[in-house]
Amino acid sequence: MPLQVPPAPAPALRSVLTALGSPTAVREARTPSLRTAQGPAIPELPLPVYVLDRITPEGVSATRLAGWRFLIRCGDRAVAAADTMLTPDGWAFSHFFEGPYITSTERALHQAEALQQTYQPRLLSVPGLYMLTLWLHGDCAADGAEGHPAATDLLVPLAPAPPGIAAHRPHLVDELLPVLTHRVTPAPLLITPA
Repeated sequence: MPLQVPPAPAPALRSVLTALGSPTAVREARTPSLRTAQGPAIPELPLPVYVLDRITPEGVSATRLAGWRFLIRCGDRAVAAADTMLTPDGWAFSHFFEGPYITSTERALHQAEALQQTYQPRLLSVPGLYMLTLWLHGDCAADGAEGHPAATDLLVPLAPAPPGIAAHRPHLVDELLPVLTHRVTPAPLLITPA
């Protein structure tokens, strides 16, 4: 089934297009593949990037929208990504980057297109585990800039995933959040009598 990619805020897209058109921004980026790309660089597949700040004792996730990520395509493949962030003046370009999450995101999106249900793709970052997942939200009509993972949504860990968590294996939110909660929660200090 096709994915229902949410529309990015127009100022976020404009800021990425402006950065792509700036020789200085591209030259100073830590993205050799973008600097050496042949042909036009086109931003596509805007995905809202959420951060999982914490999971409450009740198991509810506290997430916040951190920005929008655009895959930058040159020819037939994505060579980099561009992140935007919300500033007091609105959406602004943040930075270009490359690395394993680019190809992993593309792979996970292709996997998601083969599923029987239609989803709205998003990204969910778990900073405490240095983990990024493709979040497949079941409510395709939802505003991409709002919401929290629902129990029936899917999370697909992107590679590289933390040890013990398989990359590219879809999990229901209800299955994966308890594992993440256990991993992120610090162990209690044991005090031994002197």
